[in-house]
Amino acid sequence: MVWRVNTNLTFNFSRLAVIASAVAGLGLTAAPAYSQTPVPEMANPADRATYADLVALAERSDMVIRAQIRRQIRLKPERAPGLEPGFARLYMEAQTVSLIAGSAAVGESLAFLVDVPLDAKGKPQKYKKREVLLFADRVEGDRGSVRLTGKQAMFDYTPAFEARLRPILTELASGDVPPMVEGIGDALSVPGTLVGESETQIFVKTTDRSPVSITVLRRPGQPPQWGVSWGEIIDSAARAPRPQTLRWYRLACSLPDRLPSSANLARDPAARRLAEEDYRYVREQLGPCPRAITTAITAPPQM
Repeated sequence: MVWRVNTNLTFNFSRLAVIASAVAGLGLTAAPAYSQTPVPEMANPADRATYADLVALAERSDMVIRAQIRRQIRLKPERAPGLEPGFARLYMEAQTVSLIAGSAAVGESLAFLVDVPLDAKGKPQKYKKREVLLFADRVEGDRGSVRLTGKQAMFDYTPAFEARLRPILTELASGDVPPMVEGIGDALSVPGTLVGESETQIFVKTTDRSPVSITVLRRPGQPPQWGVSWGEIIDSAARAPRPQTLRWYRLACSLPDRLPSSANLARDPAARRLAEEDYRYVREQLGPCPRAITTAITAPPQM
Protein backbone atom coordinates (compact mmCIF):
# COMPACT_ATOMS: atom_id res chain seq x y z
CA MET A 1 0.00 0.00 0.00
CA VAL A 2 1.30 3.44 -0.95
CA TRP A 3 0.21 6.07 1.54
CA ARG A 4 -0.07 9.80 1.01
CA VAL A 5 -0.92 12.14 3.85
CA ASN A 6 -3.00 14.92 2.35
CA THR A 7 -2.79 18.48 3.58
CA ASN A 8 -4.98 19.93 0.82
CA LEU A 9 -8.34 18.75 -0.45
CA THR A 10 -8.27 17.38 -4.00
CA PHE A 11 -11.24 15.59 -5.53
CA ASN A 12 -12.01 13.61 -8.63
CA PHE A 13 -15.76 14.21 -8.54
CA SER A 14 -18.33 11.47 -9.11
CA ARG A 15 -22.10 11.28 -8.81
CA LEU A 16 -23.99 8.68 -6.78
CA ALA A 17 -27.08 7.04 -8.20
CA VAL A 18 -30.44 8.08 -6.80
CA ILE A 19 -30.90 6.77 -3.29
CA ALA A 20 -33.67 4.30 -4.12
CA SER A 21 -31.48 2.65 -6.71
CA ALA A 22 -28.48 2.67 -4.39
CA VAL A 23 -30.37 0.98 -1.55
CA ALA A 24 -31.70 -1.66 -3.94
CA GLY A 25 -28.15 -2.47 -4.96
CA LEU A 26 -26.51 -2.39 -1.54
CA GLY A 27 -25.10 -5.85 -1.84
CA LEU A 28 -23.18 -4.86 -4.96
CA THR A 29 -21.75 -1.52 -3.86
CA ALA A 30 -20.57 -1.86 -0.30
CA ALA A 31 -19.94 -4.28 2.54
CA PRO A 32 -20.75 -3.73 6.23
CA ALA A 33 -18.35 -2.93 8.99
CA TYR A 34 -19.29 -5.09 11.94
CA SER A 35 -19.31 -3.14 15.19
CA GLN A 36 -18.34 -4.56 18.55
CA THR A 37 -20.51 -5.14 21.60
CA PRO A 38 -22.61 -2.02 22.29
CA VAL A 39 -20.98 0.49 24.61
CA PRO A 40 -22.50 3.38 26.55
CA GLU A 41 -22.93 6.52 24.46
CA MET A 42 -20.50 8.38 26.68
CA ALA A 43 -17.75 5.88 25.83
CA ASN A 44 -16.70 7.61 22.63
CA PRO A 45 -14.66 5.16 20.51
CA ALA A 46 -12.41 8.03 19.39
CA ASP A 47 -11.50 8.70 23.02
CA ARG A 48 -11.01 5.02 23.84
CA ALA A 49 -8.89 4.17 20.79
CA THR A 50 -5.27 3.46 21.69
CA TYR A 51 -2.16 4.01 19.60
CA ALA A 52 -2.21 0.32 18.64
CA ASP A 53 -5.86 0.57 17.58
CA LEU A 54 -5.15 3.50 15.29
CA VAL A 55 -2.10 1.89 13.68
CA ALA A 56 -4.01 -1.33 13.07
CA LEU A 57 -6.88 0.54 11.41
CA ALA A 58 -4.62 2.79 9.36
CA GLU A 59 -2.48 -0.05 8.05
CA ARG A 60 -5.43 -2.06 6.81
CA SER A 61 -7.19 0.86 5.12
CA ASP A 62 -6.74 2.38 1.67
CA MET A 63 -8.03 5.74 2.86
CA VAL A 64 -8.76 7.86 5.89
CA ILE A 65 -11.60 10.24 5.07
CA ARG A 66 -13.20 13.13 6.88
CA ALA A 67 -16.86 13.37 5.88
CA GLN A 68 -20.18 14.88 6.92
CA ILE A 69 -23.20 12.61 7.08
CA ARG A 70 -26.05 13.83 4.87
CA ARG A 71 -28.52 10.97 5.10
CA GLN A 72 -29.00 7.68 6.90
CA ILE A 73 -31.38 4.81 6.20
CA ARG A 74 -31.90 1.88 8.55
CA LEU A 75 -31.96 -1.39 6.66
CA LYS A 76 -34.57 -4.01 7.33
CA PRO A 77 -33.29 -7.17 9.05
CA GLU A 78 -33.59 -9.21 5.84
CA ARG A 79 -31.15 -6.79 4.19
CA ALA A 80 -28.65 -7.02 7.06
CA PRO A 81 -27.29 -10.60 7.22
CA GLY A 82 -25.04 -11.26 10.18
CA LEU A 83 -26.26 -8.25 12.16
CA GLU A 84 -25.54 -8.64 15.86
CA PRO A 85 -28.35 -8.22 18.43
CA GLY A 86 -28.55 -4.68 19.77
CA PHE A 87 -27.32 -3.12 16.51
CA ALA A 88 -28.80 -1.52 13.43
CA ARG A 89 -27.24 -1.53 9.99
CA LEU A 90 -27.33 1.87 8.37
CA TYR A 91 -26.88 2.93 4.79
CA MET A 92 -25.06 6.25 4.94
CA GLU A 93 -24.67 9.01 2.40
CA ALA A 94 -21.96 11.53 3.21
CA GLN A 95 -20.25 14.55 1.75
CA THR A 96 -16.47 14.30 1.62
CA VAL A 97 -14.77 17.06 3.57
CA SER A 98 -11.19 15.93 2.96
CA LEU A 99 -9.09 12.92 2.12
CA ILE A 100 -6.74 12.89 5.08
CA ALA A 101 -4.59 10.03 3.81
CA GLY A 102 -4.60 7.39 1.12
CA SER A 103 -3.58 6.48 -2.39
CA ALA A 104 -7.02 6.16 -3.98
CA ALA A 105 -9.22 8.82 -5.53
CA VAL A 106 -12.28 9.78 -3.52
CA GLY A 107 -15.57 11.21 -4.70
CA GLU A 108 -17.32 14.34 -3.54
CA SER A 109 -20.11 12.11 -2.22
CA LEU A 110 -19.74 8.77 -0.49
CA ALA A 111 -21.98 5.84 0.37
CA PHE A 112 -21.20 3.10 2.88
CA LEU A 113 -22.74 0.66 5.35
CA VAL A 114 -22.06 0.65 9.07
CA ASP A 115 -23.46 -1.20 12.08
CA VAL A 116 -24.20 1.04 15.06
CA PRO A 117 -25.49 0.27 18.59
CA LEU A 118 -29.11 0.88 19.46
CA ASP A 119 -30.15 3.12 22.33
CA ALA A 120 -32.47 2.13 25.21
CA LYS A 121 -35.47 2.72 22.93
CA GLY A 122 -34.13 0.38 20.29
CA LYS A 123 -33.18 3.15 17.88
CA PRO A 124 -29.85 4.21 16.36
CA GLN A 125 -28.45 7.66 16.93
CA LYS A 126 -29.11 10.44 14.45
CA TYR A 127 -25.94 11.05 12.45
CA LYS A 128 -27.18 13.63 9.97
CA LYS A 129 -24.87 16.68 9.81
CA ARG A 130 -22.31 15.02 12.08
CA GLU A 131 -18.72 14.97 10.90
CA VAL A 132 -17.05 11.59 11.02
CA LEU A 133 -13.67 10.10 10.26
CA LEU A 134 -13.72 6.88 8.22
CA PHE A 135 -11.11 4.16 7.82
CA ALA A 136 -12.07 2.65 4.50
CA ASP A 137 -11.18 0.77 1.33
CA ARG A 138 -12.34 1.81 -2.09
CA VAL A 139 -14.94 -0.31 -3.88
CA GLU A 140 -13.58 -1.45 -7.23
CA GLY A 141 -15.34 0.29 -10.08
CA ASP A 142 -17.37 2.62 -7.85
CA ARG A 143 -15.56 5.71 -6.59
CA GLY A 144 -18.73 6.88 -4.86
CA SER A 145 -18.79 3.96 -2.42
CA VAL A 146 -16.35 2.85 0.25
CA ARG A 147 -16.11 -0.18 2.51
CA LEU A 148 -15.22 0.34 6.16
CA THR A 149 -12.31 -1.80 7.27
CA GLY A 150 -13.08 -2.92 10.79
CA LYS A 151 -15.60 -3.53 13.51
CA GLN A 152 -15.12 0.07 14.55
CA ALA A 153 -13.97 2.19 11.63
CA MET A 154 -16.26 5.24 11.86
CA PHE A 155 -15.47 7.84 14.51
CA ASP A 156 -16.88 11.21 15.43
CA TYR A 157 -14.47 13.74 13.99
CA THR A 158 -12.68 16.20 16.27
CA PRO A 159 -9.51 18.22 15.65
CA ALA A 160 -7.97 16.49 18.68
CA PHE A 161 -8.63 13.06 17.21
CA GLU A 162 -7.12 14.06 13.87
CA ALA A 163 -4.09 15.45 15.71
CA ARG A 164 -3.56 12.07 17.38
CA LEU A 165 -3.87 10.27 14.07
CA ARG A 166 -1.70 12.53 11.89
CA PRO A 167 1.71 11.42 13.25
CA ILE A 168 0.78 7.78 12.60
CA LEU A 169 -0.28 8.51 9.03
CA THR A 170 2.84 10.57 8.43
CA GLU A 171 5.07 7.76 9.67
CA LEU A 172 3.22 5.22 7.51
CA ALA A 173 3.65 7.49 4.49
CA SER A 174 7.40 7.80 5.04
CA GLY A 175 9.96 5.65 3.25
CA ASP A 176 11.19 4.16 6.52
CA VAL A 177 8.32 1.97 7.66
CA PRO A 178 9.65 -0.90 9.82
CA PRO A 179 8.81 -4.46 8.76
CA MET A 180 6.06 -6.45 10.45
CA VAL A 181 7.31 -8.77 13.18
CA GLU A 182 6.42 -12.46 13.29
CA GLY A 183 8.33 -13.57 16.38
CA ILE A 184 11.78 -14.60 17.59
CA GLY A 185 14.29 -16.44 15.42
CA ASP A 186 17.32 -17.06 17.63
CA ALA A 187 18.82 -15.70 20.84
CA LEU A 188 22.28 -16.12 22.30
CA SER A 189 23.97 -14.75 25.42
CA VAL A 190 27.76 -14.53 25.68
CA PRO A 191 29.58 -13.65 28.94
CA GLY A 192 32.24 -10.95 28.92
CA THR A 193 35.71 -10.94 30.41
CA LEU A 194 34.59 -9.18 33.60
CA VAL A 195 32.22 -10.53 36.22
CA GLY A 196 28.72 -9.26 35.47
CA GLU A 197 29.57 -8.40 31.87
CA SER A 198 27.62 -9.98 29.01
CA GLU A 199 25.99 -9.41 25.65
CA THR A 200 22.77 -10.96 24.37
CA GLN A 201 21.72 -10.95 20.73
CA ILE A 202 18.06 -11.60 19.91
CA PHE A 203 17.20 -12.03 16.24
CA VAL A 204 13.65 -11.08 15.26
CA LYS A 205 11.69 -12.77 12.49
CA THR A 206 9.87 -10.42 10.09
CA THR A 207 7.29 -11.05 7.39
CA ASP A 208 9.54 -9.80 4.59
CA ARG A 209 12.69 -11.42 6.06
CA SER A 210 14.26 -8.03 6.77
CA PRO A 211 16.98 -8.34 9.43
CA VAL A 212 16.07 -6.97 12.84
CA SER A 213 18.06 -7.68 15.98
CA ILE A 214 17.93 -6.68 19.64
CA THR A 215 21.11 -6.23 21.65
CA VAL A 216 21.24 -6.24 25.45
CA LEU A 217 24.53 -5.18 27.06
CA ARG A 218 25.38 -5.61 30.73
CA ARG A 219 28.31 -3.89 32.43
CA PRO A 220 29.35 -4.21 36.09
CA GLY A 221 27.61 -1.68 38.28
CA GLN A 222 25.40 -0.36 35.46
CA PRO A 223 21.81 -1.01 34.47
CA PRO A 224 21.32 -3.09 31.31
CA GLN A 225 21.45 -1.19 28.02
CA TRP A 226 19.46 -2.34 25.03
CA GLY A 227 18.70 -1.26 21.51
CA VAL A 228 17.37 -2.46 18.18
CA SER A 229 19.22 -2.65 14.86
CA TRP A 230 16.89 -2.38 11.86
CA GLY A 231 19.20 -3.71 9.15
CA GLU A 232 22.10 -5.97 8.30
CA ILE A 233 24.58 -4.21 10.59
CA ILE A 234 24.27 -5.04 14.29
CA ASP A 235 24.98 -1.80 16.08
CA SER A 236 25.95 -2.15 19.73
CA ALA A 237 25.11 1.55 20.14
CA ALA A 238 21.56 1.11 18.77
CA ARG A 239 18.81 2.65 20.85
CA ALA A 240 15.51 1.36 22.10
CA PRO A 241 12.46 2.53 20.11
CA ARG A 242 10.51 5.44 21.53
CA PRO A 243 7.04 4.52 22.83
CA GLN A 244 4.10 5.37 20.59
CA THR A 245 6.10 4.96 17.37
CA LEU A 246 5.79 2.35 14.63
CA ARG A 247 9.03 0.65 15.68
CA TRP A 248 7.78 0.38 19.24
CA TYR A 249 4.43 -0.89 17.95
CA ARG A 250 6.05 -3.59 15.81
CA LEU A 251 7.89 -5.04 18.82
CA ALA A 252 5.54 -4.37 21.73
CA CYS A 253 2.49 -5.66 19.86
CA SER A 254 4.06 -8.69 18.16
CA LEU A 255 6.85 -10.21 20.26
CA PRO A 256 5.92 -13.14 22.51
CA ASP A 257 5.80 -12.62 26.25
CA ARG A 258 8.59 -15.14 26.85
CA LEU A 259 11.65 -16.21 24.92
CA PRO A 260 10.81 -19.51 23.19
CA SER A 261 13.03 -22.28 24.51
CA SER A 262 13.72 -23.47 20.96
CA ALA A 263 15.11 -20.05 20.05
CA ASN A 264 17.67 -20.04 22.88
CA LEU A 265 20.92 -21.23 21.26
CA ALA A 266 22.99 -21.33 24.44
CA ARG A 267 23.74 -24.76 25.91
CA ASP A 268 25.20 -23.62 29.20
CA PRO A 269 22.36 -23.31 31.77
CA ALA A 270 23.69 -19.98 33.07
CA ALA A 271 23.85 -18.53 29.55
CA ARG A 272 20.33 -19.78 28.81
CA ARG A 273 19.02 -18.13 31.99
CA LEU A 274 20.76 -14.88 31.06
CA ALA A 275 19.17 -14.88 27.59
CA GLU A 276 15.76 -15.45 29.16
CA GLU A 277 16.37 -12.71 31.71
CA ASP A 278 17.53 -10.24 29.06
CA TYR A 279 14.54 -10.98 26.85
CA ARG A 280 12.21 -10.53 29.81
CA TYR A 281 13.90 -7.19 30.51
CA VAL A 282 13.29 -6.04 26.93
CA ARG A 283 9.61 -7.02 27.12
CA GLU A 284 9.23 -5.13 30.40
CA GLN A 285 10.86 -2.06 28.87
CA LEU A 286 8.60 -2.20 25.82
CA GLY A 287 5.55 -2.52 28.03
CA PRO A 288 2.08 -3.74 27.06
CA CYS A 289 0.27 -3.10 23.78
CA PRO A 290 -3.16 -1.96 24.95
CA ARG A 291 -6.11 -2.16 22.58
CA ALA A 292 -9.67 -1.01 23.18
CA ILE A 293 -11.49 -1.49 19.88
CA THR A 294 -9.39 -3.70 17.61
CA THR A 295 -8.89 -6.82 19.70
CA ALA A 296 -10.55 -9.10 17.19
CA ILE A 297 -10.80 -6.88 14.13
CA THR A 298 -11.12 -8.76 10.86
CA ALA A 299 -11.90 -7.71 7.33
CA PRO A 300 -15.70 -7.45 6.97
CA PRO A 301 -17.23 -10.34 5.00
CA GLN A 302 -18.72 -9.74 1.57
CA MET A 303 -22.48 -9.46 1.33
